[in-house]
Amino acid sequence: MIKLNLPSEYNGSASGIVLSGHFDEPDSYSVVRPAGRSDWLITYTLEGEGYFHIPGEEHCCDPGDVTLIKPGTPHQYGTAKGMRWHFMWAHFPDHALRANLLPETKLFNEMVTGDSTRNRIYWAFSRLLTDSRERSSYWNELCLASLNEVLILLARRRKQHFDSRVEDTLNRISQSMREPIKIEELAAAVQLSPSRLSHLFKESTGLSIIDTLNQMRIRQAALLLEHTDRSLADIAYDVGYQNYNHFINQFHKWQDMSPSGYRKKRR
Repeated sequence: MIKLNLPSEYNGSASGIVLSGHFDEPDSYSVVRPAGRSDWLITYTLEGEGYFHIPGEEHCCDPGDVTLIKPGTPHQYGTAKGMRWHFMWAHFPDHALRANLLPETKLFNEMVTGDSTRNRIYWAFSRLLTDSRERSSYWNELCLASLNEVLILLARRRKQHFDSRVEDTLNRISQSMREPIKIEELAAAVQLSPSRLSHLFKESTGLSIIDTLNQMRIRQAALLLEHTDRSLADIAYDVGYQNYNHFINQFHKWQDMSPSGYRKKRR
């Protein structure tokens, strides 16, 4: 068992700064904090297996797991026996982020399913690590923004309770909103039949895949109408409509008015 004695700058984030790192450790790695810390600890497991232990509770950390330890919680964590643990971590002050995004439990552990959310969390942590190392202007604010993104993604998952395959499909639609979509290709990407994906998607979101795509496009069109002087035809094309009349019909369906009427009302 190894008890790490960290430098004085690691004795809590009383100064309000974010501390972070990226570790790949053998099973000799262990940290024991009998009195806890004055700040939050968050980890994101990439590979291997780790563990967290607080009085009366223990959790394993598998790939895709996000774990948070509340300030003041006695804890021990490390690499599981016979394993390596590859993970990213950060300490951040208690007051730095919105309280409603932080768990109430002393130890929170959630496995993130779905490639899209895992990738977003990975890149948020990667940006956090880069900003923490470079420490250029507003580096701490950028680190907190990345942490905020991770916590919002977790909060959204808890609220929506989406199947990971629906979540991935939503992400794919939003990333290629301007392109024609094929349900067969979306289904193949999440390893479902087209009919099964269509049923699961509507059951989860209340809308069909096509309706969801049109809703995304019209929301984007509404923003462009409100904040730019671009022509209606240009906006229709920009959000993915090759047929102008189809754009007009869809705008009426989702906004209950014409695009020109919407622009006039908003301005």
